[in-house]
Amino acid sequence: MSQLLTQQFPVWADLPVRAVAESGNDHRTFRVGDRLTVRLPADLDFVPQVTKEQQVLPRLSPHLTLAIPTVRGVGRSSELFPAPWSVYGWIEGRRPLAARLSDDVDLAERLARFLVELQAVDATRGPTPGLHSAHRGGPVAQWNEQVSRRWRLLQGRDRDRARGIWSDALDAAFLGPPVWVHGDVAIGNLLVDDHHRLSAVIDFGCSAVGDPACDTVMQWTRFCGPARRAFHETLAVDDATWARGAGWALWKGLIMLTNITPGESAFARRVLDEVLAHR
Repeated sequence: MSQLLTQQFPVWADLPVRAVAESGNDHRTFRVGDRLTVRLPADLDFVPQVTKEQQVLPRLSPHLTLAIPTVRGVGRSSELFPAPWSVYGWIEGRRPLAARLSDDVDLAERLARFLVELQAVDATRGPTPGLHSAHRGGPVAQWNEQVSRRWRLLQGRDRDRARGIWSDALDAAFLGPPVWVHGDVAIGNLLVDDHHRLSAVIDFGCSAVGDPACDTVMQWTRFCGPARRAFHETLAVDDATWARGAGWALWKGLIMLTNITPGESAFARRVLDEVLAHR
């Protein structure tokens, strides 16, 4: 990392570099000094996310009240690292505590308001869904084959309910207009301050312009009780969007249920239980 900085951004070459432990699956993140981060794609499949983020973040930032990453430097492909990469400003904060997140009404409202603001940004000539966004913003039908192969993971009434939820999601057509979506609204991409107030949303690698249903999944993956109601009421999308969002959450749960990590499998089972409980 230091060699890359020396080669392309010598003004930052002497700053200490340390890896960020929880940097996600698609990218590797390093903190540089106290005010910068470097983000490198973990695989060539994620390279399109890099250039997209560099283009869309400055476009979105002026319209959002929560902090999002700011581009400080555009790294070039080289012999040291054969792909583009980015330097961002460091955003203070930490991940929300899962135990507090589930019933945190204020955080749920803040997140919903952020998504409303994001959807209101002019989407003209924004990136349409595709591989770069992991098809976020596209139709949930993209995952029909994956979901169909996993019905065997559910039994009896659960399977019947899940089939009904999936059928409803497929039937609930998105009629537009296309809007900006974050694409990966998850606990790992939220930052809170010392009072557990939502202060920033990061990682726009899966962002696109399309159907906002994919951004509703926190309704089932994290929020419960009053927080869930607050998120639902503040986001205020139509019933068809919630139906498609339930489809996204169902897909996510079924995919994660096959993961070998016990924690992920337990989380997936809880998500599925939440989705199925509201059928």
